[in-house]
Amino acid sequence: MDKVYLNGLNFYGYHGAMKEENILGQTFIVDLILEVDLKEAGTNDDLEATVHYGHVYETVKAVVEGEPLKLIESVAERVSKKVLQAFPLIHQLTVKVIKPNPPIPGHYDSVAVEMTRGRESD
Repeated sequence: MDKVYLNGLNFYGYHGAMKEENILGQTFIVDLILEVDLKEAGTNDDLEATVHYGHVYETVKAVVEGEPLKLIESVAERVSKKVLQAFPLIHQLTVKVIKPNPPIPGHYDSVAVEMTRGRESD
């Protein structure tokens, strides 16, 4: 299957298990891999035969900047569900939600979750 990559989508949201995260908010970064049959789009130069990246971005933004959730696992699951619902050409997708500065002690670049979902796993 062909793939479309959307990398480093940056949003500001209020997700987290700690009350301060829900009040102050923080940056979240999302990476997506969309599995789509791109043969027709590539052959015919037809936007209708592929997935519009701008519309995918807006769908992800609505989730990440929307209702606060406790877990980034829940954010990733909700992104997966909304994107699959909105874009029927996507057979499967991988979503990675990255929290660059979680309020936990230690030295690291970020924490993240990644999940793969397809139409058969709805």
